[in-house]
Amino acid sequence: MENSSDFKKNAPIVPIVVIVGPTSIGKSKIAMNTAQLFNGAIVNADSRQVYRYMDIGTAKPSKTDMDIVDHYLFDVVDPNEEYNFARFLTDARQSIITINESGKLPLITGGTGQYLFGLIDGYQAPAVPPNPSFRADMIRKAEEEGSMELWKDLNLRDPVSANKIDYRNIRRVVRALEVCHEMGKPFSEARQRASTSYDEIIIGLYMDRDDLYSRIDARIDAMIVQGWPEEVRKLLDMGFTQDLSAMSSLGYREIASYIKGEDSLENVVSKIKSLTHRFARQQYAWLRPKSRNINWVDVSDVQFMSDISFKIEQHLSKFDLTV
Repeated sequence: MENSSDFKKNAPIVPIVVIVGPTSIGKSKIAMNTAQLFNGAIVNADSRQVYRYMDIGTAKPSKTDMDIVDHYLFDVVDPNEEYNFARFLTDARQSIITINESGKLPLITGGTGQYLFGLIDGYQAPAVPPNPSFRADMIRKAEEEGSMELWKDLNLRDPVSANKIDYRNIRRVVRALEVCHEMGKPFSEARQRASTSYDEIIIGLYMDRDDLYSRIDARIDAMIVQGWPEEVRKLLDMGFTQDLSAMSSLGYREIASYIKGEDSLENVVSKIKSLTHRFARQQYAWLRPKSRNINWVDVSDVQFMSDISFKIEQHLSKFDLTV
């Protein structure tokens, strides 16, 4: 197979590669290597890397990497702007069209499972605009009674959606309740699915849990050295407050509390590591039910990149790659 071949432009079925796995496992680097091997371009499916000025804490690809390989859906909006599932689906689908028309292979990667699988499963997000008053009421309830009580409300109205949403993810719980409220039916029924024009191979990355935790801790330490506190200080100086949705990204509010003198850096770093360990566990748990569709690769194996390349080559061999 000629890895540098252009992919069939405007093909009725578009081959895509999807790379999934927990935080810190190396998705971005592996996506870069894969893009260079297979003449690809990368589409971001991380709900935090869409924000400008939030580079270190969200582990965005370097400018050098972005110069070498085309990257889409990074630095799309300012931290005080809303970016949601519906907009991602529109932007990602257009990015895939653009990449395919350029004769390259679309590679989708990121840590937001809702984005990744919503895209490849053909979900159409409900066309329900935000209701600021309703959202404020729901957030107030979560603050006064706890996020579990809010989740229980969702479970009564839409147990299907509640079963898929972590009660601690207040933003997603509120959105599901908002759709129920505005449309008068469960969010799970309002979300429609359509056939897609994609033929995807999903590469799942894993490694020993303790080794992953060590990698997470080392990356967080490196981020601190690289200037993560200074990045957060700049965001606050620019007027981007802690209550913004963008600032709920792992570690940003914790570091903001350090900058404001409310906590020590040592305590903050320890909290961020614990939160990130928990997040990695949640990502694994979220991916487990979908395992039958995932080609798992152990990244601790010295031959893991060869394994990934072989699996992708097998998938792409079904397509006519000549121009």
